[in-house]
Amino acid sequence: MLIRTTDPFRDFDRLAQQLLGTTNRPAVMPMDAWREGDTFTIEFDLPGVAPDSIDLDVERNVLTVRAERVSRNGDWEMLASERPRGIFSRQLVLGDNLDLDRIEAAYDGGVLRLRVPVAEKAKPRKIEVTSSSDSGRTAIEA
Repeated sequence: MLIRTTDPFRDFDRLAQQLLGTTNRPAVMPMDAWREGDTFTIEFDLPGVAPDSIDLDVERNVLTVRAERVSRNGDWEMLASERPRGIFSRQLVLGDNLDLDRIEAAYDGGVLRLRVPVAEKAKPRKIEVTSSSDSGRTAIEA
């Protein structure tokens, strides 16, 4: 059995959200990001979200992630409601050094994982230096 305790601050916050209309704003989508070699990995926590409700868009350098956790409908009484429902949305500005045409996305165990490779033009490369006075050639890393 769930026992509901009264928290006046939480009740005030819920009332303020209802009166100010802030319940329609996108819910929080926690994220981690890191680089492993030539790949950036970004993970978003989206537990309870159906994979077909996830929408990924890239326009220029802006990645937009949208998902929806639908509310349950039925003839029942809610005893506790602390998990956000509705639309989740997040935008990230990605650098020019990433290959946005080769983004890979997978959703498993409530986690959306994006893998974004570093663009070939952004990877270190060798540039050959020649000298007109001498026929020797050396390579310099750029």
